[in-house]
Amino acid sequence: MAFTIKQITPLLLVSNLEEAIAFYVQQLGFTLAFTYEDFYAGIEKNGHPIHLKTDYRETKDRPSRSNNDELDLVFAVDNVAGVFEEITKTNVEIIQPLREMPYGTEFYIADPDGHVIAFVGAA
Repeated sequence: MAFTIKQITPLLLVSNLEEAIAFYVQQLGFTLAFTYEDFYAGIEKNGHPIHLKTDYRETKDRPSRSNNDELDLVFAVDNVAGVFEEITKTNVEIIQPLREMPYGTEFYIADPDGHVIAFVGAA
């Protein structure tokens, strides 16, 4: 099948849309691109979008969260150690502290809904 992907936009299900928007905008520096009614929004950073959609189902704990088995987003960033230092100055939950791995330096955080976000040093 021949087609070109121009962009990929992850969609995260969230329990509270306004809380999720506030986290990504205030803690991680995203900008609010749009909202649709009271259940859907788009945020972006450096031209990379994420969509957020309210999930009205009952929230359940993610059992693999504490084991770092399940990543929801992976951000490749410059100066990952500097990003980690900045994150530690906030109230963001750090799931995996900064560590060296065979593929590079990384750390993980969690958003208010328990989505695990990895920050990995860009090659």
